Amino acid sequence: MRAWFACTGAELLARDPRDTIGRLAAAQQSRGYAGSIDQDFAWQGQLRALAAAIAEAGGQAWTIALEYDLLRLEKRIDAVVLTDRAIIAMEFKTAAATNATLAEAEDYALDLRDFHAGSRAHPIVPVLVAGGGGFAPPVQPPLIWHGVTQPIACGSAGLGALLRWVQSTAPEPARPLDGPAWLEAPYRPVPTIVEAATLLYARNGVREIATARADAANLTRTAQAIRDAVAEARRDGAKLVVFVTGIPGAGKTLCGLNAIFGEARMDGAAFLTGNAPLVTVLRAALARDAVTRGACKRPEAERRVKAALQNVHRFLEDNARPGLAAPPPERLIVFDEAQRAWNEAKAVLGTRNKPSTLTMSEPAHTLDIMGRHDGWAVVVALIGNGQEINTGEAGLAEWGRVIAADPRWRAIAAPRAVQATEPAQRLAGMGAPWLRIDAALDLATPIRSVRESAGAAWVDAVLRGAVVEARDIAAGCEVLPFLLTRDLDAMRAALRERARGQRRAGLLAAAGAKRLRADGLGVQVEDVADWFLRRWPDIRASDALETIATEYDCQGLELDVAGLAWGGDFIRIAGEWQARRFVGAAWQRDLKEFTFVRNTYRVLLTRARYETVIWVPRGSMAGAPFHDPTRDAATYDAIADFLEACGARPLPAATAPQDEAPALLL
Repeated sequence: MRAWFACTGAELLARDPRDTIGRLAAAQQSRGYAGSIDQDFAWQGQLRALAAAIAEAGGQAWTIALEYDLLRLEKRIDAVVLTDRAIIAMEFKTAAATNATLAEAEDYALDLRDFHAGSRAHPIVPVLVAGGGGFAPPVQPPLIWHGVTQPIACGSAGLGALLRWVQSTAPEPARPLDGPAWLEAPYRPVPTIVEAATLLYARNGVREIATARADAANLTRTAQAIRDAVAEARRDGAKLVVFVTGIPGAGKTLCGLNAIFGEARMDGAAFLTGNAPLVTVLRAALARDAVTRGACKRPEAERRVKAALQNVHRFLEDNARPGLAAPPPERLIVFDEAQRAWNEAKAVLGTRNKPSTLTMSEPAHTLDIMGRHDGWAVVVALIGNGQEINTGEAGLAEWGRVIAADPRWRAIAAPRAVQATEPAQRLAGMGAPWLRIDAALDLATPIRSVRESAGAAWVDAVLRGAVVEARDIAAGCEVLPFLLTRDLDAMRAALRERARGQRRAGLLAAAGAKRLRADGLGVQVEDVADWFLRRWPDIRASDALETIATEYDCQGLELDVAGLAWGGDFIRIAGEWQARRFVGAAWQRDLKEFTFVRNTYRVLLTRARYETVIWVPRGSMAGAPFHDPTRDAATYDAIADFLEACGARPLPAATAPQDEAPALLL
């Protein structure tokens, strides 16, 4: 049971508080947490306030759950009171209420709404019990008792009055809330990639990080297939490349991190990626968490995460130095976004202002370096289909070529790896003697999107120009998670409205969308770790909504709510998409980079866990004074019209529904 202790209201009143505290302390110890006098003292105060409130409100038949674990947040709700009408999630603080502590209480309630099956059909009231004062009912009670209400603050002396207010104000349900059934209902969180990495690094497995959907087996099945392949290589002393494919947001990075940090954790394993922002953000998050948990001091924490999370280009260059024949410490590596590995020309050129040590393509060097091991070695290659966004990327065909040319290596791959339409992204033919097909290595179910799984399919149809298909997908969604506006201020307001609790919002734009600066969106994020990890009112945080992240900043990472500023680099002309580059003072059509630009928008449109608000600028009207042809209004109108025809929902007025009410901001 996720609650450390649960009972009825009558049992709480009849129990000796010392016995209840003893049970909570035992549960704390069994979960590996150290006890403290301060914690026991806090429990004493909470139990006194709860018992008095239950007696005052007549809640003897209600269910009380104490210290309810929320895996995604690695936190606990102090108390959940289940009346016959509502779920009341309580956070106790000794100090006065602040916007930050109200947001914390609201975030706990949102977590229950999104990931706890027993909470979805009932009102959830986040309550911050702060200080010893009373309770003043809200001036305007919720008009709609559905989902999560606005957070409410009260003092410990007013908790009974608050419970009476909820019972008198919330509508009587057709079927009363069943407390024991709620306690047994499944809780299946969908963490962000930062949350997931933190959980895995703290020695939790992907089995505990399941999707909220019924088809969670897809994720655990793929993780198990990777473990089986590693075990096979170790048993047989073999060298094996494991290709994991999947649609955007399906959990490829999570499976890769699980291979390094999960249940089968081993020394000599590393997650390699060319995605520098991903490395920066995850290193910062894991080091901070390790220090907070008391696992080690900061210098040691940073050393450990640098060994486990490495830049793939630096790994290859360091191990490809002339005369170096020793194998690397790692026998297992995860190569993130392996379809983006550099071809020979790009690898030899490098990215820094000094000669590269590479003389072959990155796939060739990877197999050469890992092939130095006596006995087994495994490369887990994560393939993000449709996410190639730059020149010099070798594609799967290069991996197939170098494996076929080296008899030491063989491969296991998902069917998608050999079925790609584009030859450069096809690993090999079906009959390749070194290749075994395993359908379990394909991730086809998006888990990034918390509420609606059709978002990736809709994005794909939109970017292919398949308007009827996109409209049909939108019509089949309960709520399509894409909204459309022509007003930049309205987009910012909508992001703040929808980023409730501690949910994270941010602005995205393509690196090639150069003319957005005319609308005040020309400043790119400087420190990506600050952007993704800090919170408002820190102006460096994403939810300050001041700076934009491009496809290079955000690929592999995510936001809860995203605002996408559509640029003039990807437009509709004569009923088709067209890519452009801004050169000098004018746009030029870019036929060579069309696929990369289209994939850029695929990346940007699939970053949000909840909703994406798309802002298409109004542009400059032809014939108007100081007309700017680089921001032609008719061009932007064609984009907006197409997105609306595909089913993107017009952004409603600023007043949000009760379940989408704004978080309290300073």
